[in-house]
Amino acid sequence: MAVPTVLVAAHLWVYGRWIVDDAGITMAYARSISSGLGPVLQPGAPISEGWSDPAWLALFVVARWLGLLDHGSWFGVSDLVAFPKVVAVLCCAGMFLAFHRVAVRVSPNPLTTTMVAGTITAAIPSFVVWIGSGLENPLLALAVVLLGARLATAAVDGDLLSTQVALQCAGLAALASLTRPDGAVYLAAYPLAVAVLATGAARWRRAGLSVAVGVVPALVYEVWRIATFGELVPTTALAKGQGFLSSLNLARPADLIALAGWPAVLLAIGALAVIMVRRRAGTKLLVRAILPLLVTLGLAVLAFALLHGDWMALARFATAVWPLAALVAVLVLGPVLEGLGPSMRRPVVAGVAVAVVVSLVTWVQAASGFRANPTVSLCGVTRTNGLVVDADADALGIRDGSFLGVDAGGVALTSRLRFVDLAGLTDPTIAGFWSTGDMGQLRDHVLEVARPTFMRLVRGTDIADATGLLDDRRTARDYVVLWSDGRGAATLVRRDAVRDETALRSAAVASANLMNAVVASFDANNPTSWTCSDTLRPPPIGAAAAASVGSER
Repeated sequence: MAVPTVLVAAHLWVYGRWIVDDAGITMAYARSISSGLGPVLQPGAPISEGWSDPAWLALFVVARWLGLLDHGSWFGVSDLVAFPKVVAVLCCAGMFLAFHRVAVRVSPNPLTTTMVAGTITAAIPSFVVWIGSGLENPLLALAVVLLGARLATAAVDGDLLSTQVALQCAGLAALASLTRPDGAVYLAAYPLAVAVLATGAARWRRAGLSVAVGVVPALVYEVWRIATFGELVPTTALAKGQGFLSSLNLARPADLIALAGWPAVLLAIGALAVIMVRRRAGTKLLVRAILPLLVTLGLAVLAFALLHGDWMALARFATAVWPLAALVAVLVLGPVLEGLGPSMRRPVVAGVAVAVVVSLVTWVQAASGFRANPTVSLCGVTRTNGLVVDADADALGIRDGSFLGVDAGGVALTSRLRFVDLAGLTDPTIAGFWSTGDMGQLRDHVLEVARPTFMRLVRGTDIADATGLLDDRRTARDYVVLWSDGRGAATLVRRDAVRDETALRSAAVASANLMNAVVASFDANNPTSWTCSDTLRPPPIGAAAAASVGSER
């Protein structure tokens, strides 16, 4: 366990202190809930379910109560960075422990099997990037790997139909379903496993028990959701138009093959086919372990196919696929290599070497590309959106107001302005317009009802272009450009919030100088460096400009 766990931590170090901005949304709700304000994005905001990871949110709330999150730093590293990354490493240790529990039952070299499968997992950028992003990925992956391993060990030990195993699998599936909505597919893991491996009427009773117990937590949460928010699904699902079968795309798993490396995938499938077809006496237990692992892996791939394609890099919804695939690949490849004669072993070993080289090259390129251009960072949004727009408000003498944009995390944690989420992830009303595709109503709501004081829009991006806000005549009538980068990004302010043209010109110069300073600061640092203060809080009125450029770390 120790070797691959350390390798995960070392791989995480490659991406520095980067935390994705979406993680800041969960942190903001955790701050509000733990402070007694209820499920709101910011103090004074209306209630909304702007998260899709209640189990991860609960972990953040408890961590904040204990002083482990959103309070300061750990040995010079902001706890907003340190806490989720330490949790990720601990979750990986749990996954590798599960690897070992399977390996000791079916592998003649469980130490080697665990280390090799763990090392492969630790080397995959798609896995490591997203477990360290601050999102719920490590908790989901841990629950799924533990579920697959428990099914495998129970199948080998002959107690798959025991009540204890059925309840344990129910609990793990329930955890997965409360960690992310697509986790509900894992409620089918135990019934499918017993259907494949067990016989007799008892298997259906145990399957029914497991599903019934596993679905209870999700149903309780659903009742609370309807009573609290009046919706069947979270705001995030409404905003993305996420359906169960409407978004199914069976071609999407091909993206994972490209990320893993085609030769490695073909080699693993070939070895699996050999094990399953030959079914020698020495591999009987191995086959019994592999079948439930394949069931769980298949459900992980199905969950990936069910979700809408994500704009973020490196397949963030596939985190649970990688450790299961690595474990299965190592379990089947070892016996196949050992069973080969000398004449066949050399070309197969050569093929393995080629597959390893291709995968390593693919992963190094992916890691380098992500390190150079990471997905929108929490700190970046904090400084370029949250603090800069607050500084714009200071320059114009605006004490209260609102800000419309698309990156909610950093703004919610640091801005005194009320955030209006154009993406709809934290705004039920706007999410409803995205769900129905009614951009006309969305524009009416933004420009006639919400009437944000500031808007940050970027022409050429999916959200801004789809809404048509920049082309609406009311935008030109009611707003004036305060800052623009000349490449499509602009900050607009309501005309009626500006005292006079002199104040506008002065604020525009200050805004441009401030944005130039912030951009220069980021350009001078590695994109994955955390250049924000240890704690993210709305600064006092008049201090936002200094905070946006004076938070080097």
